[in-house]
Formats: sequence, C-alpha cells, structure tokens
Amino acid sequence: MIKKITFGNPFNTESVIKNIPTEKDISFLPGKINNSSGFEWKLQLEHDDIVYGLGEVMKGINLRGGKYVSWCLDQPNQDENTPSLYGAHNFIIIFSKNPFAVYFDYPGLMEFDIGFTSQNILKVSAEKNSLNVFIITPENAETQYKSENSHRLTSLVHQFRNLTGQSYIPPKWAFGFMQSRWGYKNQNDIDTVIQNHKKNNLPLDSVCMDIDYMEDYKDFTVEQKKFPDFSNYVEKLKKDGIRLVPIIDAGIKMQDGYDVYEQGKPFFCKDKEGNNFVAGVWPGDSVFPDFLNKDARNFFGANYKKLTDLGIEGFWNDMNEPAVFYSKKSLQNAFEQIEKYKNKPLDIQSFFAFSGLSSSSFNRKDDTTLFYHKVSKETAGDFAVTKPDEKGNVLVQNYQVHNIFGYNMTRAAAESFLQENPKERKLLFSRSSFVGAHRYGGIWTGDNHSYWSNILLSLHMMASLNMTGFLYSGSDIGGFSSDASRDLLLRWLAFGIFTPLCRNHSADGTRFQEFYQFENVCDFKSMLDLRYALLPFFYSEFVKAAKTNQMYFRPLSFDYEDDLRALHTEDQILLGESLMLAPVYVQNAIGRNVYLPEDMLMIEWNNSQVVNQKSLKKGDYFIDVPLNSVVFFIKKGKIVPFAKPALNSAMIDTNNFSIYGDAPEGTIYELYEDDGFTTDIDLQKGIRKIEKHSV
Repeated sequence: MIKKITFGNPFNTESVIKNIPTEKDISFLPGKINNSSGFEWKLQLEHDDIVYGLGEVMKGINLRGGKYVSWCLDQPNQDENTPSLYGAHNFIIIFSKNPFAVYFDYPGLMEFDIGFTSQNILKVSAEKNSLNVFIITPENAETQYKSENSHRLTSLVHQFRNLTGQSYIPPKWAFGFMQSRWGYKNQNDIDTVIQNHKKNNLPLDSVCMDIDYMEDYKDFTVEQKKFPDFSNYVEKLKKDGIRLVPIIDAGIKMQDGYDVYEQGKPFFCKDKEGNNFVAGVWPGDSVFPDFLNKDARNFFGANYKKLTDLGIEGFWNDMNEPAVFYSKKSLQNAFEQIEKYKNKPLDIQSFFAFSGLSSSSFNRKDDTTLFYHKVSKETAGDFAVTKPDEKGNVLVQNYQVHNIFGYNMTRAAAESFLQENPKERKLLFSRSSFVGAHRYGGIWTGDNHSYWSNILLSLHMMASLNMTGFLYSGSDIGGFSSDASRDLLLRWLAFGIFTPLCRNHSADGTRFQEFYQFENVCDFKSMLDLRYALLPFFYSEFVKAAKTNQMYFRPLSFDYEDDLRALHTEDQILLGESLMLAPVYVQNAIGRNVYLPEDMLMIEWNNSQVVNQKSLKKGDYFIDVPLNSVVFFIKKGKIVPFAKPALNSAMIDTNNFSIYGDAPEGTIYELYEDDGFTTDIDLQKGIRKIEKHSV
C-alpha cells in the first residue's frame, strides 16, 4: 500500500508516474514531523532495525551509523567519510517488526542521519518544507509476520518501482564487455585495443571514447585529424561486432561559430541578470543547457543525431551533476586570495590556507546559487523566485533543484532517441542521477579508486541501486583512479562479470589496466568467457526483473527474512532467481568464509570451463578461491544455462546450452530472448523453456 503526504506546494520532479491522492490525516506516519523551519522527520529505531536504500553511498547495505547528504556531486576523492556521490536517491526502507519504506520526492539537498548523531534516531531533513513524501507498506501488511520467506522487503521495492516506472533496458550488445580509458586519443589507440583483444582471444563488444575524441572538447564533434573517416570507421568496427561509445558532457564550450553554442543561446541557464551562466569545465569557459526546460532538452537531445547519423548506437553522459571546475566569481575570488599571500612568509596555518586556494573554486555549493532554470509555474510550486512571465514560466534557483539536473540530461538524450527511432534501443548510461532517470538510462558508479575496499563497495552499491530502480549499473572494474595491481583486477573482474554494465575504465596517467597488459592473460580471458557463457542468462534475468519491477541484485535478507545470519551478511549478494555471489575482496586471500542460507550447488570456473561443482548443505564454509577462478552458487532446485563462450555477444549460440544445477531431471528454466535491439519486449512471446535432461 502506498500513501502520499504533501507538504507545501512541491516542485514536480516527474520522478513519480502514478497519481496517488494526498492524505489529509497523516497520523499513520510513524515518528515525528517538524516543519516549523524546513522539513524534519525523526524516527526512533529499535536496536535491531535495519535501514536500506539511498543508492550510491560509501557505506554498507545496512545504512545504520552513517550520515548521508543527498547532493549530486563530482566527487573524485572517495572514502568512508564522503557524504555525497553522483546520485540522489531519496528512498529508504526501515526493516523493523512492521517494515515500511519512504520516498522523499524533493529536488534539492537532503540529509539522512541514520543513527550517526544519536545511535537509535533516524532523522531526515530538507531546507524547504515543500515536498511529497510517499509511505509504502507491504502489500500483506494487515497480516502479522508469521510465515517464512514472506518477502516483505521485495514487496516494498516492487511497489516503489511501480510508483516510479519501469527500469531502462539497453540493447543486448550492451551486456558485452566494454573497454575504456581516459587517454585513448585517436583511432590508432582504439585499433591497438581491438587488435590486442583479438590477438589474445579476449571477448569485446564495445570501446568507450572519453573526451579526447572531440574537437577541443566540444560536444557532438569528432576531431578529424584523429578520426579521418569516422563514419566508415564506425561501420567497419560494427561488422566485427564492436561498437564505439562516446562520452557527452553537460558543459558546452563558449566559442563563436560553434553551432551547438550558437543554436543553444536561448536554452542555456542564466544568472540573475539574465546573462548566460558561465563556468569552467574541460573546454574552459562553458555554458549549461537548462535541462529542466523542455525546449532546452529538445535542443540538446537533437544534437545526438550528429553522432547517431555517423553510426553511433550508444553514449555515456558525464559531468552532469553539473561538475563545475570554477565559476567566474569563484575563480576571481581564488586569485584575489592567492594574491594576499604573495611575498609573505607562511606559517603552518597560512600555508594550509594558501595550499587550499588552488582548489577552492571546485564544486562549490555557492556556485549553484548563481544560475537559474526556467520552468512552468505549475512545475515550480513553492520553488519559484520570480513571477510568471507572459508564457506562465518562472525561474528557480539551481541550488534548490540541483539534484534533478543530471536526470534531465539523461532524459533529453532518451527522448531524442525515442523521437528519432521509437522502435530501436540505444545504450545510454550516465554519472549523475535521480529517481526517475532509471526509466531513461543506466548509471555507473563514478570515479572510484583502485582500492580493494572498492570491490565490496561495488557489491553494496549494486544492491542499493537496484532498490531505487537502477538495474543497468556497474563500477569501473579495477578502479578509475590510482594504479591497479594484477590481483586486484582479477578479483574485481570476478565480481564485475556479473554486473549488467561490465566495463574496465581507468584514468589518464594511471597504470594501463587493459587485461592484455598483464602476464597470464589467459586468466582474464577465462573470466570474460564466463561472462559470455552466462550472458543469455544475465540478459534474461535482467529483462524479467525490469519488466516486472523486481531486482536483478538483492541482499540476502530479501529472500531470507527469518534468517538472522542472512540479515547481517553484507558481502554476499543474490542475482536473479537462482545465483548467489560471494566475491573475494581481500588481497592475498586464498579464499573466504561463505554462509549458505539454504542448500546450494557450488560452481568453480577456471580455464574457460566449469572445473568443479559440489552440492553443499545450508551452513558455513571456507571456500578455496584461486586467484584465477570464479566461484559462485546456484540455489538447489534451480538450473542455469551456460552457452559456449564467444568473442562478442552477436556470436553467442543460444541453441545449445550446458545445464548446471542441483535439480531433478525435467526442471525448467524460462529463458527470455528477443532480437536484442528493438523496443518490442514481450515476456510472454520471448520466453523459451530450457529443460534439464539426464546426461
């Protein structure tokens, strides 16, 4: 059951697709509301309550003990104290004696203090008392919690996903492996990657193109000297089963004669004087399309056609928080402050103050108060800062609606693709996001580090992001920043091959981490072969989860609510209807402890084949996991089809499967298949029954 409480006259974020009537009596909401100044909700937690949600956070699956700030931020420096990342996903689940979920539909900064300030107090706050709050209870809430596997947590997520809409489904080739690096500067660099994959029989479906492919970092351009015949090059690669996936940034270079800049002048965000807001990103001085405005979205989205006309079928949107290296105001202030220290001796305090000035302009919240969006007065609600113009439009300050900027950039691209060809799916994933963006594209988890802790963090985020609707997601395998070691890359890949978005991505200036750069490349090939052997299964489980508003990844607690061990196991995760993953995430470990909440079949994959399978009873085990092996588990009574590994997704033979699973003869797996690129996705038409037969 879903109930809505409305405070003030909220901004219409369009994150919700269902019309839920507003309740007049709000006494059903547990806890206390204080709306005398802004919005505040406090809830007393029991000592064993668990809190889930919020999507991207630098903590575990259980959010207890942390303080989180919902503020989309370009955050390259990530650690346990990082309160904000790239997304704002204001959905939480309180798993208590009477579990419920809450979605705070609010476009600006929110804080979630979940037992940080006071151990048993959950406090949610926002600066403005204008928002919609949706309270969700299990569909069978009237019955007391009695039966095993009642799946109340699943019910809460399912209802939330019904409320906010179906998750994006990419083309099938987007489930293949992607190789990426900030530093592939020209056609020769990309050819080198592809040739080395072929030389080492490493599967590959796409190569991502970071900012270097552009002409002077200008969106929707291709540097001709670097790519002399780009359209023919794109087509040549596609014949080999490989797609190019270029990056598109939110900032538009200010340059007279640049067509995107010239045509976009009416559609850029303005300052309080009505001039284009100017800030620095990769191209230097740049302007930002007003993505909250439909006309601006139409303008920006139409420009993707410049690249789709050249054969491009997928994009990744970046820097769309929006990232701001500097505003004119912040940069001038930094210069003025630096000048004060010139020719002066610096003691420890003044030196620290001075050394911070060079980065003081980066990602300043103050800069978000300097520019505005034009929306209808009905959309703006209490967020309007001007009276309606002759068309009924008003201005809202970016600071107040900051978190939906990136969401609407993703929306601009997706709407354009739909208009261009409504029957064709294109790949689209983004960095910044808000609930609602999950309908238009996927996300990756941003500029992570080559740290061992980030393997486990990726697992945590996959579970939490799935709750909020972002199914097509993944982390930069091996880490984006810092130098990756071979063992880190292998352990990370052993989990990354199971994520829908499977991409090796690294930063310019770090160690090259393409798999062929390391010794015994066959170990990496083996893991990629498993990815492709299971790709039909992954695609099937993904589409079924998306179409039925379920989760592709789930914490163990979602299937085993009565199992105390499962409730508190956060380094294992469930995938689809039958798999459990327990990756190794500690350097030099020879294996790990695994808890089986029910009987399962252990599968070990090595040397591009299943080398070991063992039926295990419910309980605790130490599992040996060699560095070059992938170990995972299949629930008893379930089967999983394995295809023969292939070099790209188009080459996978789905007519011949090997079947694995501790299940009786005649057990059925319902495999979903389609053409992989049209929007004609029909679960009933696409289901093919795969049956286990005796060997």
